[in-house]
Amino acid sequence: MKLIEFHEQTAIIAKNQPEYLPLPANISPEGIVTCCWELSDDDVAQIIKTRKIWHQILTFKKPLQPQLLLTEKPDFLIK
Repeated sequence: MKLIEFHEQTAIIAKNQPEYLPLPANISPEGIVTCCWELSDDDVAQIIKTRKIWHQILTFKKPLQPQLLLTEKPDFLIK
């Protein structure tokens, strides 16, 4: 899987932080951060085989924020 840029993105998070991958994102006025991942053929085959996606979050021992994984593009609130 790789993070990809998309038309509605408004920021690149961690752009100048070499310890992290740059994260193209849309950040709404309400604070909703949306990013897009592109799956390789191997990723798709693995998902078909196991029917599982793992999601890992670095919280740095802070409270966990709500998370949402989608398979369809969400509505964006760009003004």
